[in-house]
Amino acid sequence: MDRTVRRAGEPDREAVVGLLDRALREDPVSCWVFPAVSHRAARHRRLMAAFVDRALEGGFIDVTVNVSAALLQVPVHEADSRLDGRESGFGVDAPARLREAVDPGNERVELLDRVLATAHPPTPAHCYFTMIGVTPSLQSAGLASALLTCALEQCDGKGLAAYLEASNTRSRRLAERFGFRLHGPELALPGGPVMWPMWRDPSR
Repeated sequence: MDRTVRRAGEPDREAVVGLLDRALREDPVSCWVFPAVSHRAARHRRLMAAFVDRALEGGFIDVTVNVSAALLQVPVHEADSRLDGRESGFGVDAPARLREAVDPGNERVELLDRVLATAHPPTPAHCYFTMIGVTPSLQSAGLASALLTCALEQCDGKGLAAYLEASNTRSRRLAERFGFRLHGPELALPGGPVMWPMWRDPSR
């Protein structure tokens, strides 16, 4: 299994979107956003595409060489990191625009983005790991660990903290192994699962 990590670009967009659609379609948060299986099958890919485009626009994506795993990252600078529930780091009312692009009739798309934006720590500057996904058949092959190792080495080299929201107990345990700790209260989605905001200070 090749765990080499490389930086993805626009030519990798469709492969990354497809990977995240397969990897996260049964994630508790995805199931809450799209409760009906048939509707999720039709719309989930659009949600993944929106997050991929955000990362390509304002950050970067690391992948394993054959795009069997991906980590989306967005740098958050202290000067522009204040998020007030209307923004997600991508301009005013980004959650509403996300809903319009993904599933206009589904208020949970917008609500998810607002919950994440409201809980996001405003300071200090840090790298926001917005999403990580691994091909389902390879989820015990160390690919997520390879991506996190590479990304956190880069954060440490720049003296940057890292932040993420774990959407299931498996991803929470993985983050904890890499030094992430709970940062604030659990994020409870109305009538749905909880997410865990997690923070890691740079290793000096």
